[in-house]
Amino acid sequence: MNENLFASFITPMILGLPLATLIVMFPSLLFPTSNRLVNNRFISLQQWMLQLVSKQMMGIHNAKGQMWALMLMSLILFIGSTNLLGLLPHSFTPTTQLSMNLGMAIPLWAGTVVTGFRNKAKASFAHFLPQGTPTPLIPMLVIIETISLFIQPIALAVRLTANITAGHLLIHLIGGATLALMSISTTMALITFIVLVLLTILEFAVAMIQAYVFTLLVSLYLHDNT
Repeated sequence: MNENLFASFITPMILGLPLATLIVMFPSLLFPTSNRLVNNRFISLQQWMLQLVSKQMMGIHNAKGQMWALMLMSLILFIGSTNLLGLLPHSFTPTTQLSMNLGMAIPLWAGTVVTGFRNKAKASFAHFLPQGTPTPLIPMLVIIETISLFIQPIALAVRLTANITAGHLLIHLIGGATLALMSISTTMALITFIVLVLLTILEFAVAMIQAYVFTLLVSLYLHDNT
């Protein structure tokens, strides 16, 4: 119980070199491509899930928006696999780092905004001033809409960071409580262990849901700008 509560969020090092880059690249090895005529069950399940998510996410887009399909599918696979790998014991979850999540959110958000200004500049500028706004409120509404636009990537990154970090902290605390209660009360330790198992199952769902929510919001930002 004397272990630092946030020790699992520290970037691992070997010989003074950070391993964050290798950890970020590792999930790509979990999704191999197949050159066979008949795929195995894993690749078939992978392709079925990608088709299902892509239909739900890209069905609202026009031709220009559907050009982002490969990037969005790669994004949801990367975030989902990274979140799931972070649930393994003694592992590191890159998506608990706000800097990394901002590094994903800001370029994607900026790309959607630039796309909007290039393809339909009038409609993009119209978002800053809703139709029928009274003249005295125009400066205030322009400032509010500008702030709401620039806060979108921050909200994306903070939402993902907070949800993944909170789940890891709860697992760490309840796991420590289970070990402490084993020498005090076996019954309470068993109840706490059951709670820990249920929380772990919930975290598996949260890991996938947060990947879907992050990608879906980027897709909605893209839809508003294409």
